[in-house]
Amino acid sequence: MAVNAKKVAVYVVVVFGLYVIITDPRTAADYVLIGFQGVSDAASALGDFATWVANGGK
Repeated sequence: MAVNAKKVAVYVVVVFGLYVIITDPRTAADYVLIGFQGVSDAASALGDFATWVANGGK
């Protein structure tokens, strides 16, 4: 049952993504940019944390 719910959820997300891309590509590009910016910020924060830990928490 859980596998079917997961498949349905993935299908809904894919269909919604295609709908947004087809109907408003500029907004879809903005969403992708926001996503990549979030990943970049998270990686930067992890790097800062690792540097802080490597320096003994100073």
